[in-house]
Amino acid sequence: MPATDQAPAAELKVVIPGDVIPIDQNEDHDESSPIILGPGLRQDGDQIVANKAGILRNNGNRWWIESNQKRYIAATGESVLGTVLARLGEYYRVDIGAARPAILPHLAFEGATKRNKPNLTPKALVYCRVSMANPDMEPELECVNPTTSRADGFGELKGGFVFKCSLGLCRRLLNPTTPILTLLGEHIPFELAVGMNGRVWVNTNSCRETILISNAIQNSEYLSEKECESMVQSLLD
Repeated sequence: MPATDQAPAAELKVVIPGDVIPIDQNEDHDESSPIILGPGLRQDGDQIVANKAGILRNNGNRWWIESNQKRYIAATGESVLGTVLARLGEYYRVDIGAARPAILPHLAFEGATKRNKPNLTPKALVYCRVSMANPDMEPELECVNPTTSRADGFGELKGGFVFKCSLGLCRRLLNPTTPILTLLGEHIPFELAVGMNGRVWVNTNSCRETILISNAIQNSEYLSEKECESMVQSLLD
């Protein structure tokens, strides 16, 4: 097989805890921008070290390790789906599937003030962004995009249906090249919110379409594009 055909496979690098990641030597690194470390990576002195097993990924200067772990570990900047557990004095306590509940301040919404703030009830579903994550503290959430100061899709989600899937599948659903969502969108209109904590919210015009989409997404995890196309067609028939 020609060497050019093997190039994409060489980009997939499997790492284990303790491996030193030579990011500075990568030709894709932009020296004018700082390196942003995502889940699975930490800085140890002058070195960047993996602290969990998985596939090393990068998008420009942002690096992370993709793995299919069972429990979600909050990371700054990730979008999550959470369920309100309780309303306290200045914040909501929200379950995001991590080891401990997260905190969502009352003012962490677009246009929120002390007099004008959302009134979420327990069991309400919210689409949030992790604004701060520290191993020794509860994660902090926000329902606003920090770059635009607008909601941009974050906030309370009403109606629809929530189902769980693997963390790896959720990350792939956020990739624009993932075929399953494109195939489903050609036949069924739907709204979708994907949380990196293994939860997916889908809203359609009927219960039948909701069940069809949720089953198709869950079944697509280990299928190729052609297999996804065949599966969607069989479900529609």
